Order: sequence, then structure tokens, then C-alpha cells
Amino acid sequence: MEDNKQLSPDTEDEGEQASPQSLEFRNMWLILGLGWISTNVGYSVMALPLKFMLKDGMHISAAMMSQFMFIGHSTNYIKPVAGILIDYIPLFGYRRRSYLLLNLCLCAIGYLFFSFLPHKFYLLLATYTIMYMTVVFISATLGGVMVETGAKFRTAGRLTAQRIGSFRVAAIVGELSGGFLVKFPLYFATSITALCHIILIPLYYKNLKEERSAKINREGLRNVKQQFVALFHNRSLMSAAVMIFLIAIAPGFGTPLFYYQTNTLHIPPTYLGVLGVIAGTAGVAGAWFYTRFCRRFSIRAILFWSIVQHSIGTLLYLFYHDKSSATWITAIEGLTGILATLPVYDLGARATPKGSEALGYSIMMSVWNLSSGLSDWIGSKLFDILHQSFTPLIYLNSATTLLALIAIPLLPKALLIQKDAH
Repeated sequence: MEDNKQLSPDTEDEGEQASPQSLEFRNMWLILGLGWISTNVGYSVMALPLKFMLKDGMHISAAMMSQFMFIGHSTNYIKPVAGILIDYIPLFGYRRRSYLLLNLCLCAIGYLFFSFLPHKFYLLLATYTIMYMTVVFISATLGGVMVETGAKFRTAGRLTAQRIGSFRVAAIVGELSGGFLVKFPLYFATSITALCHIILIPLYYKNLKEERSAKINREGLRNVKQQFVALFHNRSLMSAAVMIFLIAIAPGFGTPLFYYQTNTLHIPPTYLGVLGVIAGTAGVAGAWFYTRFCRRFSIRAILFWSIVQHSIGTLLYLFYHDKSSATWITAIEGLTGILATLPVYDLGARATPKGSEALGYSIMMSVWNLSSGLSDWIGSKLFDILHQSFTPLIYLNSATTLLALIAIPLLPKALLIQKDAH
């Protein structure tokens, strides 16, 4: 009996430590959620005011705006590099804490500084590109903390769902606020974005605990090189990368749609914010539906269906003529768009080989981000060449999306027959 009494506290503590309901897990869940929501609210708040500043304040074309965004976000295409630095090269003795605190501070300063710059295209572009490096490091660091927490408490699924849900909630809040802030000078929006980062500094300074004893992981760096070589020789991963590239590279009309909404349809900025809320809400519903589909159907069936429905759904933009049609098309596209995007993320996760999960998945997402940026740039160039005629882009995007179907047979059969477990 004495032995049992002595063992029971240890056993209970061990159970609590492994339980998702433990105090440590709840604290990490909370600070991660606050980090994802706060930073992404800041980025969403900035989106519309920045676009209107470039379009109406500087009178740049759709192609130039797309070029600005493509180059400005270029560090997002090489996010694995940031992950390698954070994982293996400590900063001031810490693996993650210093990277996060420093970049939160620099990001806030960068956004404030950006709003007071003269309206010169290449000066703004260079500043924005440098500033966006801090965004990439913040995202990569929070992602590293999320993965570690998920592994420790066996809660990776819940934390991933929290991350995606936080993005959608942030978009709903940020898009609505951004539409209202368009009527004010840019520094109103950048001040809110900066504040969204500043308030996180004391939170993470107090709650993100690390021993100040980390050293450069030279063995890990050598392993990364070996992982890169192995990944590029992996047929599943490379086939998936080709599929992702073909789906995302179809000439996009994100930026052309913005010019069509504002120049042709004269939709006010506040209602653009409302459309963002509608799209975000429909996206949440689409994500819920996908959790059901991926357990009933193979990835082959889902990919085929998602490509076809995305191509057909694009044709709805032929009826995009006023605020009323914009509302229902945005709702449908928000739902079908996420159902077309999630299989791509799912494919990337399934194709990533065991032992290289983080690196392989980040490579897949870099391919997606790069292809999407190029897609919007190509579409914007064509939009300007066609004298801002929107209809040809709709037909072109719908047709080229179907080209991704040719890549499905290239994927390994073992990958295509997979389903999620019930």
C-alpha cells in the first residue's frame, strides 16, 4: 500500500502532463491562438488600404500591383530557409524565443515606417520586401512552436485546426475593418497592424519559456542537406509538386478582380470588406465539409472533382455584374474555392516522406505560394494587355485549370488511393 501511495502522485502527474487538458497545454493553446489571430488580423487590416493606396494614390496598373505583391512576398516562397535557421541556429542563446520577440518588434516598426514613406514605387517595394521578411520569421517560429507542442501533447490535429480557424476569423475581422479604414490615411491601418504585433511581445516574453543554453546544431544542419537531396529524388513528392504547380499557375484574376470591382462596378471599399467576411465565412463551411469528404473518398476522386468543380465554378464570374451578383458569387466561390484548395494541401501532406515532414511540407507550400504569385502576375499582365477586359480571363482561367488533370496519372497509385481514417 505504501508503494502504491508513493507511486500514485507520480502517475497522476505524468497523466496530467500528457493530457491535452493539462494547464501547460491550455496555456500553449491560448498563446498560439492569440498569436495567429492577432498577427493575421493585422495583415488583413492592411490589405485593402494598401491596395487602394497603390491603385488610387499612385495610379499604378493591375500588373504593377501584382508585381508589387509578388516581389514583396518573395521571402514567403523560401520559407524553409527561415525554418532551418530557427531550428538549428539559436539567436542570443534561444531557439525560438528571441526570433519571435525580435521579429514582432521589427515588424511593428516596419509597418509604421512604411506608411510615412514617399509614394515612390521602388522605394515602397524595397521597404515592403525587407519588412515582409519579419512576417515570414514570425510565421515560421509560431509554426515551430505549434509542431513541438502538438508532438509533446499528441494534439497536432487540434492545433492545426486552430491555426486554419484563426486565419479565417482574422480575415473576417480584418477585411471588414480594412474596408472602413480605406477612407483614412494609411498610417491608421499600419498603426493597428503594428499594435497587433506589439501587444504580443509581453505575452511571449512572459509565457514562452526556453532555457538560454541552445547551441548551433551542426549535425542537424548536415541532416537538412541530406533531406533536401532525398526529397528531390522522391517521386511522390515531385509528382505532387507538379500537380500543385499546374493547379496554381492558371492565369489568376485576384488583382484584376479588384480593379474590375472598383473601376467598372464601382463597389465601395466598405462593401469589399463585407465581401471578404462572406468569403471567409463560406471558407469555414467549406473546411468543415472537407473533413467529411476526405474520410469517404480517395485523394484521386477528390482531386478530380475539385479541379473540375473549380473550373466550372470560375465561369460564375461571367455573371459578376453588380453588388447583388458579387454577393452570391463570392459566397459560392468562398465555399468551392476552399474545397479546391484543401486537396492541394492534403496532397502535399500525404506526399511528404516520413522523417522530413516539416521540410517537405514547407517545400510543397512554397511551390503553391510561388505558383499563385506568378498566376496573379500573369493574369494581371493579360488584364492590362486586354484593356482591362475581365471576361477573357475568366474563360482562360477555367480552361487552363483543367490542364492539371493530366498530372493525376503521374501520381503514385499508393498515394491516390489514400483516405483519412474514420
